[in-house]
Amino acid sequence: MEEIYFGTYTKRQSQGIYKADFDNETGQLSNLELLAEQENPTYLTFSPDDCLYSIASHQDQGGVASYSAGFQPLNTVLEDGAAPCHLGWDDKRDLVFSANYHTGQALVYKRQADGSLDLVNRIVHQGSGPHANQGHARVHFADISPDHYLLTCDLGTDELTSYALNETGLVQPIDNYKFPAGSGPRHLTFHPIFKHAFVVCELDSSVHNLIYQGCGNFEAYQVIPTLLDDYQGFNAPAAIKVTSDGWFVYVSNRGHNSIACYRFILDGYIHLIDVVPTHGETPRDICLSADENYLLVAHQDSDNVTVFRRNLDTGRLSEVSHDFQVPEAVCLVNRPLP
Repeated sequence: MEEIYFGTYTKRQSQGIYKADFDNETGQLSNLELLAEQENPTYLTFSPDDCLYSIASHQDQGGVASYSAGFQPLNTVLEDGAAPCHLGWDDKRDLVFSANYHTGQALVYKRQADGSLDLVNRIVHQGSGPHANQGHARVHFADISPDHYLLTCDLGTDELTSYALNETGLVQPIDNYKFPAGSGPRHLTFHPIFKHAFVVCELDSSVHNLIYQGCGNFEAYQVIPTLLDDYQGFNAPAAIKVTSDGWFVYVSNRGHNSIACYRFILDGYIHLIDVVPTHGETPRDICLSADENYLLVAHQDSDNVTVFRRNLDTGRLSEVSHDFQVPEAVCLVNRPLP
């Protein structure tokens, strides 16, 4: 048994951060509970000592809220403007990062002894791209590499930037990997064993398989679509996850409303093995269960969560259910119970 935590928008029915029980034997979700009332907690992350951090907004301000291990509010760091869209965590330096799509910034927060946050640095991106959604910099991801460099994906400028980082949150740019114009890099994940990184690009429905050379440096290796060739409608991929054994990669497709399933081969390439409908509208985020026997999909616009059972040998997905309701869910985090 484990708990699944849901970050949401609060534009319609949602009231904040929710959690539910997940049965690893049956693949069933149950007991949905409102954990904390919070305006637009659209992304969540936990610290190793179980403090919870969420995107937060209030009136015309946005920022990050912190909660204790017992889910008591600690503090909220807000500033004028739209809220961030992504959170990252550096356990080596006790830092939290936020990425702001609207302002083109990455913010660095220092965690205090009680788990609360202080804003200590602001990284401002400049630039634009050829796509209609690239009128200015749009930072969509900020998190740490396996060797503890800060990485940002900028959907507006088609760039993956790496920074050296110290204990106080000061940064120094190291490298700037450029994607094809108009691709829109959104999220990044690393292979758990080999020196590969996978970046999902929102604007051209692609996954970039990069070689990570270490010290914040990347080189191109492969580009592969998230859809089959015959689809002509709107699509905007969102989340990307890799299994702990490194053999399979999964991407959510908004618009096409599907999950793209890839297999990693020992030559370093990934191969699209299936595209599976999610039976919901706008599959924003995905997560693997603790034992990775299941993949869960949260739908932003149809308010349902789909559960797939994974074939551990082939990586293929088979639906268990799609009728568990969570309002406006856009983020999933799993937490195994003791």
